[in-house]
Amino acid sequence: MSSTIKIAIGSDHAGFEYKEMLKGMLADLAYEVQDLGTHSASSVDYPDFAHPVAEAVESSIAAFGILVCGSANGVAITANKHQQIRAAICWEIEIAALARQHNNANVICIPARFVSEELAKEMVKTFLNTAFEGGRHGDRVEKIAC
Repeated sequence: MSSTIKIAIGSDHAGFEYKEMLKGMLADLAYEVQDLGTHSASSVDYPDFAHPVAEAVESSIAAFGILVCGSANGVAITANKHQQIRAAICWEIEIAALARQHNNANVICIPARFVSEELAKEMVKTFLNTAFEGGRHGDRVEKIAC
């Protein structure tokens, strides 16, 4: 991968260890990673990290976002409040691929308490390397924003 592709990443305390692990993997794959926190496993509020990741993607500072929390629900709900964000909760590799192919998702949300580290890595790789199919899916995606 080109080092010009920037990824914004964030988590709450439940996703902190996975975030750190994913940062290392992304660096090894030559992505530029912008870590928007949290920076420890101390209890925090997930919107404080989901909003900055969504804003980075929405403003094109980052090409994609990665959010990690216990269930992925809180970060996904928060990120999806942003009009240009399509945040997808992923728990299988095929879901990560379909989120990109059919929904043009630009933020992957990972439930750290429900997937293994290895699965999280593979989902992120799949998400980042899968293209949006466009066509009929593009017409549908155009109808999402309010």
